Amino acid sequence: MRRAVLLCGLCLAGCAVGPTYRAPPPGAPQLREAPAPAGASTPLPARWWQLFNDADLDRLVEAALAHNTDLRQAAADLQRARAALSEARAGRWPADQLSAAYSRERISPTATGVPLGPAGGGPITTDLYTAGLDMAYEADLFGGVTRSIQAARADAQAAQATLDAARVSVAAETASAYSSACGFAAQTAVARETAELQGRTFDLTRRAFGSGRGTARDVAEAQVLVDQAQAQVATFEGERRAALYALAVLTGDPPETVDGAADRCTTPPTTAAPIPVGDGRALLARRPDVRAAERTLAARVADIGVATAQLYPSITLAGTVTVGAPRLGDLGRSRALGYTVGPAISWSFPFNGAARARVRESRANAQAALAAFDGSLLRALQETERALARLNAAEAREASLGRAAAAASQAADISDRRFRSGSDSFLQLLVAQRERADARAALAQAQADRAGAQISVFKALGGGWEQAPAVVSPPLPAAGHQGGR
Repeated sequence: MRRAVLLCGLCLAGCAVGPTYRAPPPGAPQLREAPAPAGASTPLPARWWQLFNDADLDRLVEAALAHNTDLRQAAADLQRARAALSEARAGRWPADQLSAAYSRERISPTATGVPLGPAGGGPITTDLYTAGLDMAYEADLFGGVTRSIQAARADAQAAQATLDAARVSVAAETASAYSSACGFAAQTAVARETAELQGRTFDLTRRAFGSGRGTARDVAEAQVLVDQAQAQVATFEGERRAALYALAVLTGDPPETVDGAADRCTTPPTTAAPIPVGDGRALLARRPDVRAAERTLAARVADIGVATAQLYPSITLAGTVTVGAPRLGDLGRSRALGYTVGPAISWSFPFNGAARARVRESRANAQAALAAFDGSLLRALQETERALARLNAAEAREASLGRAAAAASQAADISDRRFRSGSDSFLQLLVAQRERADARAALAQAQADRAGAQISVFKALGGGWEQAPAVVSPPLPAAGHQGGR
């Protein structure tokens, strides 16, 4: 019998039931909106935010990557997944348990059923000291342990990719908050200039009405324009402060801890060179969310093998060594030693179909993971194409509005010279200056939109996690000795 069990174990060792995972072949999709050929030849840098050439932005992104609370949570999830992998690997080793006990027992003569002698008898009192070691090893005949290790390893790799994806998002959100603060500051300055011009127009209109020229309606309309301009100043200033508060939280600080450099920024960042987009294959290989979906798919396929292995019997080699004696000094003697050793076969025969239902459930989970993986590929391409299309439109809009602002500024300068020479009225000068302010406001909005579109492209490209600093997690708020590691 022992030889048969050993032969069976040797024949089935390393045999793992369930499907063996094969990673889907990488595709080579084309990016329709990608600039060519310069945009496809240069790889995306690991720290893409440095392309903006803004030292304050670099500092803020690095701080966010180290202290952001979402990244701390993702890092903790990775530690938990790695601990689960260590636990799964422990299944390859025997399970052991040490025990020790002392008992004092008193047995009444009447409880034993033995008749008492003529002299009578009293209760029997005994002491018993015991110690034991139990060990059990389950032979991985059908690969249940192997598949569980594969699943745990893939889950840990998916957790790492999820952390990297969170880094991409945090870097992009930090750059976006900084850019928004700078952009709203620029729009606030232009809105203040517009409000000042509207105020001068209102004063001129009111004086004209007082001298008998114009109507009360003209004064009311001028007052409306003043109030609207002042309301726009308040709106832009409020959005600027909101962006500063969001930036503080992204870097792991309280909202009131506003960064001084970001508070002083008045120009949205811009890249001096075209964004290196690359091709579709490099995009899919770089995006951590695609990698996380692929590793999750691998884990769910391995789960099918774990569930399938439960359909088959398991063989456990168990052994127990015990020592027992009424006195501590007798525990070391040979007569105190006892042991049991031998194999055990167990099989939860699937009479009620629960085990087979778990296999079907695992297959359904794998199918869902496959759909999620395919969806991640499509979303990666969609996000990149949309971001590139919006960036192209934003750059074209900024260029057009830049030319319009230059023309409006030139017209205002001409009107100023004509006013000084007496050819234009003061009202004509104010109209030209207001048109210049409107053109500047539109250009400031376009610059902010272009900066946001650039950051969206960088986020869609999936960079920023390769050389990210380690996440800094503070110690737990607990006192006293902490067991384990």
